[in-house]
Order: sequence, then C-alpha cells, then structure tokens
Amino acid sequence: MQFIRQFFDTLTHAARNLLPIVLVVAFFQIAVLQQTPDGLASIVIGLLIVVLGVALFLQGLDMGVFPIGKNLSDEFASKGSLPWLMIFGFCMGFGAVVAEPALIAVAEQAELISEGRVDPLMLRLLVATSVGAVVAVGVLRIILGLPLHWMMIGGYATVVLVTFFAPPEIVGLAYDSGGVTTNIVTVPLIAALGLGLAASIRGRNPLIDGFGLVALAVMVPMITVQLYGIVVFGMGEAETQAETERVVEAVEQAASTALPGTLPALLMDLGKMIRDVLPIITVILIFQFLVIRKRIPRLPMVITGFALVIVGLYAFVVGLKMGLFPIGESMAEQLIAHDRLFFLYLFAFAIGFATTMAEPALIAVGKKAEEAANGRINGQAIRLLVALGVAIGITIGVHRIVAGDSIHLYIIAGYTLVIALTFLCPRYIIALAYDLGGVTTSEVTVPLITALGIGLATHIEGRNVMIDGFGLIAFASIFPIVTVMVYAIVVDWMNRARHSKQGSSS
Repeated sequence: MQFIRQFFDTLTHAARNLLPIVLVVAFFQIAVLQQTPDGLASIVIGLLIVVLGVALFLQGLDMGVFPIGKNLSDEFASKGSLPWLMIFGFCMGFGAVVAEPALIAVAEQAELISEGRVDPLMLRLLVATSVGAVVAVGVLRIILGLPLHWMMIGGYATVVLVTFFAPPEIVGLAYDSGGVTTNIVTVPLIAALGLGLAASIRGRNPLIDGFGLVALAVMVPMITVQLYGIVVFGMGEAETQAETERVVEAVEQAASTALPGTLPALLMDLGKMIRDVLPIITVILIFQFLVIRKRIPRLPMVITGFALVIVGLYAFVVGLKMGLFPIGESMAEQLIAHDRLFFLYLFAFAIGFATTMAEPALIAVGKKAEEAANGRINGQAIRLLVALGVAIGITIGVHRIVAGDSIHLYIIAGYTLVIALTFLCPRYIIALAYDLGGVTTSEVTVPLITALGIGLATHIEGRNVMIDGFGLIAFASIFPIVTVMVYAIVVDWMNRARHSKQGSSS
C-alpha cells in the first residue's frame, strides 16, 4: 500500500513537471503559429507515456540505483583500499559512457565530417577512458578531502586554452560530446557514488565533497576530443557543400523520431535500452561478488529498481517521440520561416526552461542536494535556477547561430565568467553548481536542442551545419553554473549584510 501511495505521489509530481513544456508548445502553436498540430491524439498519448516513464524511472532510482551505489561506496570505504576505490571509479565511469547512445551518434557524425579520419570506436574509447580516469581522480579527491574548485578552475582554463587552437569543425562536437557523457542513468549513479563515499568517510561533507564527479565527467572529454580534433583536422581541407549535405542527411537520419511499429521492433528497442545499461550492471556485479565478495542487500528490491529504471526510461523515450519531438521539430522550422527573431528567441528561452524543468536526472539530483544540505538548499529553487540558466544559454546560443559568430569567442567568454565566479562563490555550492551544468544535458534537453541548432544552421543562408549547428548543448551546460553561483553569491552577501546589521544594532 505504501509503495502504491509513493508511486502515485511520484506520478503526480512527474505530471506537474511536464506541464511547462505543454504550456510552451500550446502557446506557440495557438498564439504565434495559429494552427492545430497534426496528430494531436498521438501527442497527448505520448505526453501521458512520458509522465508514466518519469515516475517509473524515479521510483526505480530510489529502489535500486541509489541504494546499490551507496552500498558499494560504504563497503569500499570500510575496506580502506584506495587502489580498489579508484579502480572501481574508473570502471564505473568507463562502463557508464562507452555504450552511451548519444556518444555513439556523436562519434558516427565525427567520422562522417572527417571523411574517415576520425575513427568512431577510437573516439568513443577516448571519451570513455577520459571519463573513467577523471571519475577515479574524483574519488581520490573525495578521499583526500581536496577542494574541487582548483581542479575545475585548472580544467576549464585548459578547456579555454585548447579551444584557442582547436579547428572550428571539432569545437561544437567536442563540447557536445562532454554533454552527452552524462545521461539519465549515469548521472544518478555517479552522483550516488560520490555522495555515498563522502557520507562514509569521517570529516567529509556530502554537499561539499560528495558532488563534483558529474562535473569532472563533463569537462575532461571536452579537452581530449578537441586535442584529437587538432590532430585529425589540423591538416584537413575545407568541407565541401556536398559533404555538408551528407552530414545533414546523416544527422536527420540519426535523429529520426519514427516509432517502431511492430512488437518485434518494440522488443528490439527495449533490448537496446538494456544493452546500454548492461556495462554498468556488469561493473556492479563484478565488484560486488569478486572484490567485496558479499551478497547485495535487499537483492529483490534492487533488481526491481533497475528493472523500473529501464522500463521507465524506455517509456519516457517512446513518449517523447510520440508527444514532443515531431511538434518540436516542425515548430522550429516554422519559426525560422516566420522570419520574426523575437519569437525565435522567445521559443528558445521558453523551451530551454520547460525541458530542463522536466529533466528526470535534475529532479533526482535536486532531491539529493536538498537531503545533503540539511535544509540549506531548496531542491525546487535549484531546479528553477538551473532551468533559467539553460534558457539563457540556449537563447544566447541561438543568437550566435543567427548572427553567424564564432563559437570560440562565446565559449571562452562563458567559461572565463565561470572561473571568475568560482573565486567569489561560497564553497558549499561550488561542487553542486558544476554538477548541475552536466545534469542539464540529458534525454529531454539534448534531442530538442540539437534539432533546434541543426534546423537553424540548415535553414539560415550562409551557415555551416557542422560549425554552426552544433554547440548549443555547451551553452546549456555553462549558464546553469553561472545562475546557481550568482544566486549563492547574492544570498551569501545578503546574509552577511543582515548579520552585520544585527551585530551593529545590538
């Protein structure tokens, strides 16, 4: 009975989170475009499936993913074996990323752009190895209690430096590849690893020390992919119009929203979903039974939790394809044809805000942040700040495409601002703020933002799809860090001013 009541609460919460997207789409469709979308019944059904999928996913996280992550962290911390902890961190990071579908798509696009100079398997292994290595380093940071901000400042300074030398063809893809390493399953699992480890070690603060692994997993692939791009594009020739058209065709095919129409096709897609999660499950089982050599506590509940995560994620993706992708793609094209920039910018802002508010991974991390902060942080306020940051970032990114400006200048300026704010920001919020930049690029936001960027670059004369169409995900990652840090700085300043005033009056 308690499970049913809890699931119903989660279901209601998921429906409330999806409402902003529905309102944005309805407003632009009725008030701006003044037409009824085709397949309205299918869209409504799709939205209901999305709500059900998010509810199942969140229920599965609480039952399976978070408990197993904390259990493994507790066991390794009690063993006190630093090498095994770092090996586990590497394997978890590598296994979570190597089979990531969005990374596979990015790698295939990179192969097409470079006419075979970029090997897709090599690129995937490079990104997965980068994430694995940096998660291992992040585990070491938590154990030793090292401050995260110096690692992030040094890392993003390196990102900015490398961007100076990276060829234009690779910059957008490199930043996008950093975003796609953190998905709806890996973010909660990596976050659970960090939080569980910080809670298990005496003297560590879960809020200050437990967060940060997601941020590191986003940052390092940006560097390695750009370095790889310098090698393969450094002596390359300019892209021809024919090659651009091939890229557009391949991207459209990869982003196809056609639904599987038969039961075998549905089962095949579900099998792919299981395949994507399988490396993570394999890592957990190997370490649980061969290294720790203990049975998993409450095994039936953990298995049920992972099953709910997979089924919920599958229902979520199917619902998105039925309910949001078709109308989102057609609206982007119609707004471009509308030739009124105000409505284009307004749509970019509104859809960025709405999709972020519906992100399941953000909901989960916001909830964990609220628990870790013991009331100092409000999960709902954090989600609003992150959604505002994504909305601002996507609007600026859309303006860049419309204006035809270089992405280098925007990215360098954005991360320079982030580095400056890190010096001013209260320490307790730094790790969480950086993590929230990675949480925004998950299953809801990435497809819609990518479709918007490619659509703009395709339909605006003089734009190159590979140079101008990619990179919006980077803007969606930078500005949530800015909004959360600015909010924390303002609140900290107001608190100090109030205490100072109280002290002087007494």
